Amino acid sequence: MTTRFFGLLAVMAGVTYLVRALPMLLFRRKIENTFIRSFLYYIPYAVLAAMTFPAVFSSTGGLLSAVVGVCVALLLAFFEKGMVTVAVCACAAVFVTEWLGTMLG
Repeated sequence: MTTRFFGLLAVMAGVTYLVRALPMLLFRRKIENTFIRSFLYYIPYAVLAAMTFPAVFSSTGGLLSAVVGVCVALLLAFFEKGMVTVAVCACAAVFVTEWLGTMLG
């Protein structure tokens, strides 16, 4: 069991190192193309959104409260509110929606 664990740990460490080291080895010069630079700039945001957005819909008690929370968060983010404000208001919207669901249903 421990031999397999350390083997898997070594593979994960190697993959993590390669993902970080290969771009530095392959691209020694500064990237001048504006399209590629802007593409690389937005990759972390796109990956974060792709990882977290699907989980939002399964993290609440029901789909309706998740949709209400996402709508509130998107609306506040559209009006450029702060991250804490968006998070607190989205959580409050989910809480109120689930509370109303239990009171009415």
